[in-house]
Amino acid sequence: MPNILDIRRRIRSVVNTRQITKAMKVVSAAKLRRAQDRALSARPYALMLTNVLKSLVARAEIYDPETGEPKHPLLAQRPEKNILLIVVTGDKGLAGAFSANITKAAGRFLESKQGKNVDIEAIGRKGRDFLRRRYPVAAMQTRSLAETEESLETQPSAGERAGAIELTGEHVGVLGKFDFTQVRRLAESVIERYEREEIDSVYVVFNEFKSVIAQRLIVEQILPIEQIGAPAVRQSEEMTQEEKSKAKEAAISAGVGLRSSESPADKIAEQFATADVDYIYEQPPEELFRDLLPKYVAIQIFRALLESVAAEHAARMTAMDSATSNATDMIDSLTLVMNRARQAKITKEIIEIVSGAAAM
Repeated sequence: MPNILDIRRRIRSVVNTRQITKAMKVVSAAKLRRAQDRALSARPYALMLTNVLKSLVARAEIYDPETGEPKHPLLAQRPEKNILLIVVTGDKGLAGAFSANITKAAGRFLESKQGKNVDIEAIGRKGRDFLRRRYPVAAMQTRSLAETEESLETQPSAGERAGAIELTGEHVGVLGKFDFTQVRRLAESVIERYEREEIDSVYVVFNEFKSVIAQRLIVEQILPIEQIGAPAVRQSEEMTQEEKSKAKEAAISAGVGLRSSESPADKIAEQFATADVDYIYEQPPEELFRDLLPKYVAIQIFRALLESVAAEHAARMTAMDSATSNATDMIDSLTLVMNRARQAKITKEIIEIVSGAAAM
């Protein structure tokens, strides 16, 4: 029979752990609400930019009428020999299998691209640590989003590869607080490498977040741009029904909305490209298209980071809710064991007293 004092100590330990997990769940829920609001506030700009480009495509010649070649280098499609993969994971743990699932998806993508050179840009400490253990680090690599301007001059050149797959950039500690300016610098470095034909395609693997119960792990092609406004998803993995149920329970208990709201600005932006109106642009449509297309690439990367941050907070909230429930079940189980031990001890003492009295 276990010692009652040891059981009480274990119960106190589990109670303290439950208080920590419950507090972390509340914090994650609050951060999730802010991340949802931030992603929602960036959506009208992204939608309007996308629809302006769609409108320009209908009014500008983006392909050479004689050769059929695209006039903008970001539309040029080449055989894939050199690939850039951007892996977006989390900086912290205690989020269940959030980062592990992303690295597994990146591994499956790399297996499908065997025989090709792949450069990896790791955003998030968890992904960086995983990839560093498995692939060599380039001799000269990108440091962080804040230092991308400096790193433009430190990109690995051809012939200096440490392997077919190598880590060329790492961005750690930026997901907690980042802005569009930092992401634009990263996008400019990616675009510059693509225009110099150092890379032939760009992919990003991240958790697409629509709501707490509507998420999917995807690998999306950023460059070359095949069709504006239509995400080029190459791999996709939906949430299981069990994961949706757990996320729903955690969201309801934390007071987080299950569905993402749609602002009136979204509907206005959607009508821009489809409206039967001949817009008069201050600059020629071809020039506007040339200037706005790099911003479109940057907003795609920015969207991936925003949604990944929201998905990470949702995963951590769900994990802490499950941990709190498991701690409660363990406390109930240990309390039952302690009560049985106390009852057995009391029964034994009564038997000893009765036996002593009968002996006298």
